[in-house]
Amino acid sequence: MTDTTLRIETRGLGRDFGGKWAVRELDLSIREGELYGFLGQNGAGKTTTLRLLAGLLRPSAGTARICGLTHERDARAVKQRLGFVPDTPPLYDYLTGRQYIALVASMWRVDRRTRDERTERLLHLLHLADVADELCKGYSHGMRKKVHLAAVLATAPDVLLLDEPTTGLDPGSTRRLKDLLREETQRGTTVMFSTHVLDTAEQVCDRVGILATGRLRAEGSVAELRAAHGAASLEEVFLTLTDGDAATT
Repeated sequence: MTDTTLRIETRGLGRDFGGKWAVRELDLSIREGELYGFLGQNGAGKTTTLRLLAGLLRPSAGTARICGLTHERDARAVKQRLGFVPDTPPLYDYLTGRQYIALVASMWRVDRRTRDERTERLLHLLHLADVADELCKGYSHGMRKKVHLAAVLATAPDVLLLDEPTTGLDPGSTRRLKDLLREETQRGTTVMFSTHVLDTAEQVCDRVGILATGRLRAEGSVAELRAAHGAASLEEVFLTLTDGDAATT
């Protein structure tokens, strides 16, 4: 019987670049409303995995499903249910932040009233209201990331993928982001984010997966991982599993 709560599922997922595997034999099962942290050193394969899930890369092996659908067969339906926030967001410099959010929401056919309500709420939560009518070209990296996150969330995705979401954010913005992601999961959104900031993962994630040299080395709640490895902290587990992992991809 198919598990209808699965939102992200991969089986044997892999991607090679010129004979060098960035991700290998990756099996994931992430359910509705789950906040999943994807941990690994730089070059471990985290970004490649997210780009595979977002449909920006084609797999060299295995399969990936979003809400039971594949990019190969159901590209349009997947895009309607998926939101992706890359480490470097693709904003349009000569739109304001508010205009950019409106543009993205309109591309996802969000009606104007709903779009405007969601936009005002997100601008307030992310402390962007005071700069929302300024051109994107003047935004810092952290502000650009928050504007793109607001644009993606305005489409109300079922699955939200974020690549290093706290990079470039000040402590206050990081805290607000954590609260917002938890709020989204309570609404039923599945959130998967990559990071090497272990404190963030330990504080907010339901489960984490630890990736090293393109392979999933361990997975579970922080408590489960500490117990399984006889460790006092997630940091200790992480360092034990990733020691010697080369940043090659």
